[in-house]
Amino acid sequence: MRAPSLLPKHVAAVVKYQKDPIRALEMFNSASKEEGFKHTLLTYKCMMEKLGSSGEFEAMEQLLSEMRMNVPCTDGSHEYVYVGVIRNYGRRGRLQEAVNVFERMDFFGCEPQVRSYNAIMNVLIEHRYFDQAHKVYLRMLDKGINPDVYTFTIRIKAFCRTQRPHAALRLLNNMLEQGYQVNAVAHCTVIGGFYAENYKIEACTLFVDMLEHGLCPDIATFNKLIHALCKKGDVCESSRLLNKVLKRGVFPNVFTYNILMQGLCKQDNIAEASSLLDNMIANGLKPDVITYNTIILGLCKSQKVEDAENYLHKMLKEGCNPDDFSYNTVIDGYCKMGMSQSAFKLLKDAIFKGFVPDRITYCSLINGLCNEGDLVWAIDIFKEAAGKGLKSDAVVYNAIVKGLCQQGFVLEAAQMINKMLENGCVPNICTYNIIISALCRSGDVNQGNWLMNEAILRGCLPDIFTFNTLVDGYCKRRELDKALEVVDRMWNHNVTPDTITYNCILNGLCKAGRSEDVMEIFKEMITRDCAANVITYNILIECLCKGSKINEACELIEKMVHNGLKPDAVSYSTLIHGHCKNGDLESASKLFKEMESSVSPTTSVYNIMIHAYSEKLMVQKAEKIFNKMADKGCSPDKFSYRVLVDGFCNIGEIDKAHGFLVKMVTDGFIPSLATCGHVINCLCMNRQVNEAVGVIHLMVDKGLVPDVVNTIFKADKKEVAAPKILVEELLKKGHITYSAYELLYDGVRNRKQVKAKSRPRMG
Repeated sequence: MRAPSLLPKHVAAVVKYQKDPIRALEMFNSASKEEGFKHTLLTYKCMMEKLGSSGEFEAMEQLLSEMRMNVPCTDGSHEYVYVGVIRNYGRRGRLQEAVNVFERMDFFGCEPQVRSYNAIMNVLIEHRYFDQAHKVYLRMLDKGINPDVYTFTIRIKAFCRTQRPHAALRLLNNMLEQGYQVNAVAHCTVIGGFYAENYKIEACTLFVDMLEHGLCPDIATFNKLIHALCKKGDVCESSRLLNKVLKRGVFPNVFTYNILMQGLCKQDNIAEASSLLDNMIANGLKPDVITYNTIILGLCKSQKVEDAENYLHKMLKEGCNPDDFSYNTVIDGYCKMGMSQSAFKLLKDAIFKGFVPDRITYCSLINGLCNEGDLVWAIDIFKEAAGKGLKSDAVVYNAIVKGLCQQGFVLEAAQMINKMLENGCVPNICTYNIIISALCRSGDVNQGNWLMNEAILRGCLPDIFTFNTLVDGYCKRRELDKALEVVDRMWNHNVTPDTITYNCILNGLCKAGRSEDVMEIFKEMITRDCAANVITYNILIECLCKGSKINEACELIEKMVHNGLKPDAVSYSTLIHGHCKNGDLESASKLFKEMESSVSPTTSVYNIMIHAYSEKLMVQKAEKIFNKMADKGCSPDKFSYRVLVDGFCNIGEIDKAHGFLVKMVTDGFIPSLATCGHVINCLCMNRQVNEAVGVIHLMVDKGLVPDVVNTIFKADKKEVAAPKILVEELLKKGHITYSAYELLYDGVRNRKQVKAKSRPRMG
């Protein structure tokens, strides 16, 4: 009895379910050798789809040529094969090949119809060739081919991708007027366009309208919509839309939950994401590796690495095997937290379960050990990786180079470049940047510049980071002409100076007092369409205030606001300081109040006002600002107290000065000898000797004594001698007058006698 003949549907099924495309092709070719078997359009389509989706385009093209010879094209039967080829080229970014296939269809006897036009238009739109896609659409109309629902949906997508959701909505309405059966995909495309441009009301209205007309998206379409929303950070709106479709009988799948959890984790809302995972399991859905990886990554970013490891164990318990990403994420999390021991412990367990460490694993371990200062162990790990046959690439070498630089071994780091070349690994610009940055931080900017030249000679072109590092290094050393030379070289290498470049130059010129050059460079910056940021304006404000051009500085604040930039604490504090320096406390106070309504003042800003009022002997106003500072939750510092103490001493309010000095010490600040001396002098002049002596003993208690006191080892002798030595030191350094010294000397001695009398007798 003869075995049944091999049928095309059998071959198509085998090809479809074979994961390896080359193996599938071998089976496809062996089938053609079977007696009586001939490949059909179905088998060719399945095989080409398998090859195209796997990126095996050369084999796919050969098969396409074979199909043209073996299967005649009748009534455009080849079209759906061409459509598949066009789509596969498009998915892999091979745009020109996709266009070539479309353009040659008619040459091979297959006239493109609406499906082919839709396919090529969609590919063009996905790659943002909107004008070309529109030309294809007009060409289709010229050939008398009527658009279908998919044509309209593709054009709607084009409008939404070009930030024209209202035009997309008009096209959607035209579809209805022309009698086309509008689907949920078209509606959701427009809704997504509205959300993308922040037209929330229009988007929500259209969504509700869609549901009311009986159009409910399937879960795949809905997932695309909430994915776009979650990428924008609007997880709440995604959840709201989900509740609406749940009422229409659409149930979320694993992808829905994954999308929502990714959105929540990006917002650092890990608790809600974990709750969603529990909800997912309760609804009978099995989390996949992406679900767990999302939670693990979120926990590691929130520095909850131990919780992330617990999820690894939970995965295994639930029958979901962690992948390389799962293990590498937790290992990297431990390394970034300075817990390399835990990382190695996990790695050992992971290897036992079949995990094979890769370059990402080794980079994490090397970086972690280097950050912890264990460079020797890091190098051992590097050698271990090489010993296991893992070819070290620039990423792994860069981890070692970075570690050497962090520990101050910049010369050894530079020598690693030669070792890389010896081992057949070409250093990239990141390698050079790490070393150049370390050289500039150590002040050896010329050596950094030399290394950049070496990189260029080796064919490694510098990037914006390289140049900015050198510019910043030269500016910090006040070698501004050299910094400007580096900027000129940027243009020669087709690297456009950015805001950071100009800010470095402007700051360097400002610190050097070259105000005219500052304004010239700023004009050049604007002329070259380089956007100024808040830091830029802060540098300009500082420069103008240094030159007492306060009015011009005020105009810059207004210009900042006009350009959509919000002045920060530095902007206000610089200008307030400028007003105070000019003696214009009224304008400074007005600006300070304006600042309070928009930006929370920092301690330094409060100090500027406190110091300005104290200098003008308006210490009561300074005290009010000090109190307001505490009320606003901004902690005073040592300078705040010192200014008030000196201020009250200067106006003769000795008790307040004394009170603030005691409070200063109580709050954990150690006053200087000069501050204490000022208060002691005033107390002695006011005949408040006991209080003055109290300050002396307070200073002794806080260790504010000459070094010679610490050489007295016996506690009782030290207690007796310390106040006297301190008083002598204050006189010697000119912090107290001789009359104050005499009063203090007697006061300290009297206190000693009181203590001696109160001491119990022995025997």
